[in-house]
Amino acid sequence: MLSTRLHKKWALLIFVLFMATLLSACGSEGASSEGDSAEGGNDSSNEESDTREIEHAMGTTTIEGTPEKVVTLYQGATDTATAFDVDPVGIVESWVEKPIYKYLRDDLEGTKLVGEETQPNLEEIAALEPDVIFASKLRHEEIYEKLKKIAPTVAIDQVYEFKETVNLMGETLNKADKADEILNDWDKRIEDFNTKASEKLGDEWPLNVSVLNFRSDHARIYFDSFAGSILREAGFTRPENQQSDEWGMKLTDKESITEMNADVFYIFMSDDPAIKNNFEEWTNHPLWQNLDAVKNDEVHTVDEVTWNMAGGIRAANLMLDDLYDRFELEK
Repeated sequence: MLSTRLHKKWALLIFVLFMATLLSACGSEGASSEGDSAEGGNDSSNEESDTREIEHAMGTTTIEGTPEKVVTLYQGATDTATAFDVDPVGIVESWVEKPIYKYLRDDLEGTKLVGEETQPNLEEIAALEPDVIFASKLRHEEIYEKLKKIAPTVAIDQVYEFKETVNLMGETLNKADKADEILNDWDKRIEDFNTKASEKLGDEWPLNVSVLNFRSDHARIYFDSFAGSILREAGFTRPENQQSDEWGMKLTDKESITEMNADVFYIFMSDDPAIKNNFEEWTNHPLWQNLDAVKNDEVHTVDEVTWNMAGGIRAANLMLDDLYDRFELEK
């Protein structure tokens, strides 16, 4: 009788231990399941943190992850993409030296052309299935709604805003550190040029500068343009009559030649017979001969691509190289 009761007690004890073990195992599985769920939640959080709201000239655009297939619709963006070691899947045709500026050809050989900067081909852009499109408000405001239906589209305001292009591209492509590196290098070069020019020229520095452009039927003075903004950073000044925030002024009457007056002229123009004839007419006028830059033999013709047409950070550095060479300064 006693033996029977002992067997029953041992059986009950074994049953209780078995149930405790079973419940413990279930609890571990539940904890593991909860841990997996929490880990999944972290993945979701990471995805959310990699979603960025990019503010730009045309509004705000949501960018997820790191875009890889890039289309650039203005020259400065094409230039800047190569500075980020990005190979665009589509670019617009260059203004001159068609179809791609010579200094970019090695980097962009074989890249798909998607029309002109002022009239990109939307069907060809869509066929490339880009992850992001870089545009400008100046050129593409009217087609922006169509562009953003193809892919997330970000834009700067003016095409010559090369620093804004670097920052926008860095933020959009998840390469903010690279953007900082590019602009820090630029700032160091600008400071170096300004210092060396000041040391060499002494009291003559800073020089007053006019950026001139001749067309077939008129002449232009550029103020705060691509070249103008770089010259200002490099330490040059502009004449009092050129202090406006406007792009510049258009001169149709040779009696306005005096508006050009400055210590030094940098002139760019296309290689066209009609333009060259007009240039000869203006520069043979008596008023031209009385300008300070002319009398001081400080009239310089510069490359229209790097000084005006290209509009990117690499072109800016090429323009700065040109200035170093002209002033015979060590780079």
